[in-house]
Amino acid sequence: MMESIRITTPLTDEVVAELRVGQHVYINGNIYCARDSTHEKWFRHLDQGMITDLAVAGHIVYYAGPSPTKAGKVIGACGPTTSSRMDKYLPRLMELGLKGTIGKGSRSPEVVQAMIKYKAVYFAAVGGIAALIDKSIVGSRVVAFPDLGAEALYQLVVKDFPVIVANDIYGGDIYAEEISKYALD
Repeated sequence: MMESIRITTPLTDEVVAELRVGQHVYINGNIYCARDSTHEKWFRHLDQGMITDLAVAGHIVYYAGPSPTKAGKVIGACGPTTSSRMDKYLPRLMELGLKGTIGKGSRSPEVVQAMIKYKAVYFAAVGGIAALIDKSIVGSRVVAFPDLGAEALYQLVVKDFPVIVANDIYGGDIYAEEISKYALD
């Protein structure tokens, strides 16, 4: 078993190069939180030149949409959503310097190749345990698209946010590797 490590955003190419499939990672710093509607609107605004101050270089996007925040809490339940729905957007974000994403489920072959090309990584978060994940979120604010409600673009401050490296820059793919272990010959 690989040793767990802690990383802090923004990520550099050197940090990303140290990450390997199956490694347990605790993320600290700022990450973005976005879902389907956010990506769609984000890209419309990028295409129209309407967003110029939202820097993704070195950052991580967490595919989630928090539920309403209860009194005394930083954020509502904020568990991961299926990542493949954002695959059509990811290569462009990586080209802009995005270094990581967090979600659940496998990625398309095109996204895996883009991760190798742009030196980015995909982290898997365990679904169904949002209450535990939420304890790692110590700050939250909407940075764009407040009209989207739970699907607004959030910036989260995280402390020891638990994830597993699912895809690395060397072509490693935890989903493909684990499925192959159980394939019938």
